[in-house]
Amino acid sequence: MMDVMKRTNGQRQLVFTPRADVVETAEGVIVTLEMPGVRAEDLDIHFDRGELTVQGKCSPANPVKGNWLVREYEVGDFYRAFQVSQDIDGSAIRAELKNGLLTLHLPKSEGAKPRRISVQSK
Repeated sequence: MMDVMKRTNGQRQLVFTPRADVVETAEGVIVTLEMPGVRAEDLDIHFDRGELTVQGKCSPANPVKGNWLVREYEVGDFYRAFQVSQDIDGSAIRAELKNGLLTLHLPKSEGAKPRRISVQSK
């Protein structure tokens, strides 16, 4: 994960970028993001004109006081944006959070799905 600067209300804010996999299938696009320690109520997901944004906050799982020897889990605000086809049916997007992974299913609109065209001979 890398830290990025995001503008919020005209001010720059340091946020981290969760790792992601994006796969296109004949039926749509599947986006999977690593979200260890994130709760569903801490997520804010939007799709508008071909841009998918995922943002929120990750709180420490074990807020322990002391000197950290290794700390690899990111905590704090996160933000990730993807440009995907505008042929996505925004009203049918589904999101599920399970075992630290957020999976977003973005189905293609019927007109954008591949189809076989039959040829007529005369």
